[in-house]
Amino acid sequence: MFTEKVMKLLNEQITKEFYSAYLYLDFANYYEEQGLKGFANWFTVQAQEERDHALLFIKYMQNNEIKVTFESIGKPDVVMKEHMDALRGSLTHEQYITASIHTIYEAAYEAKDFRTMQFLDWFVKEQAEEETNSTDNIKKMELFGTDSKGLYMLDQELGTRMYNPPTLVL
Repeated sequence: MFTEKVMKLLNEQITKEFYSAYLYLDFANYYEEQGLKGFANWFTVQAQEERDHALLFIKYMQNNEIKVTFESIGKPDVVMKEHMDALRGSLTHEQYITASIHTIYEAAYEAKDFRTMQFLDWFVKEQAEEETNSTDNIKKMELFGTDSKGLYMLDQELGTRMYNPPTLVL
């Protein structure tokens, strides 16, 4: 039922999701060092989400007896010199992950792998939300980030984000 191509892409996505978590922890660390604990919190929560996305892919594959293989996770590659760098890096990365999910979906569609397509439907919606959140953070920083009071308020807002595990049924 599962083609080699789909199985390979699913395995690659696990690595991409774990890399996402690693990248967002790097962003959180940057903001923590800058004294922006709200931004650090937002990216720490984001890292938790990404880790759980990887675990969802793993569980889906295990439930369908697809061999899971783990690859090396690369070092985060976004250079952060100013507060906007991580925010822009987040959007660029989410667009990359969206394209990757779409590639898997396309391969599943070509293979008439409806089970994988149904599994990916949640991720397609999730990626739309991820890109919107990243875009919103950039817009807010552009509007308020150059004013110290505005930056403080934005940092406070981002500090209220709490982790909500995904509720995807496998």
